[in-house]
Amino acid sequence: MDVICIDINCDVGEGMGNEANLLPLISSCNIATGGHAGDASSMRKVVRLAKANNVKIGAHPSYPDKENFGRKSMQIPSEMLEKSIQDQVSDFQKILSEEKSILHHIKPHGALYNDIAKDEQLAETFLKSIAKYKEDLYLYVPFNSAIEKCAKKEGFKIKYEAFGDRNYNADGSLVSRKEENALISDPIMVLEHIANMALHHEVVLPNKQRIPIKANTYCIHGDTPSAYEILQYLSNHLPESNIMIEK
Repeated sequence: MDVICIDINCDVGEGMGNEANLLPLISSCNIATGGHAGDASSMRKVVRLAKANNVKIGAHPSYPDKENFGRKSMQIPSEMLEKSIQDQVSDFQKILSEEKSILHHIKPHGALYNDIAKDEQLAETFLKSIAKYKEDLYLYVPFNSAIEKCAKKEGFKIKYEAFGDRNYNADGSLVSRKEENALISDPIMVLEHIANMALHHEVVLPNKQRIPIKANTYCIHGDTPSAYEILQYLSNHLPESNIMIEK
């Protein structure tokens, strides 16, 4: 069987303080840009860690909502959201420039990520806010989503993202974090989850139903309590399934 190379990404710079442990085990990262978490100091610190570990760097903008960690939908004017995203990415880009690092991708966070996956108008607003970057970087998007369709139409370069530590619904959306089975925290189960997606292009739902999926990059959330154990296990055991983590 041919070896498959995959990207493993983590959301970082969110106040967990575990980046020094996680970054050596992944190939790309999404650094909080101040919307839901993070500030100039945390951005700079994680950028330096990513650079030292040869990890591709992404901006992780959010609804401007630190109170709810960006995990609640917000009803705000399009112009206000657009400016917030522009400011977040611009502030991050400035730090990258100072640190002589390159922005590889943008991945929206939390409720914004989920909302633009379903709402074409909101997806268009988000794409408008990052239009100046579309020639130079990738946008991480979920398969068969509104943001995927709009991004392809607008000429953005995309990478399909799937979640190794989250369960899915039959429509391809993520199980709500309000549900008990939203998170997958057992490293063995995470590996099985990712292997099914990478090798068979399908995701197994909690009810054992299988639905199709495309993915180039797989996320393990940095705030998942067992994130370090999961990443250690993946690093050690993915090769047994002929899957390698890019570096």
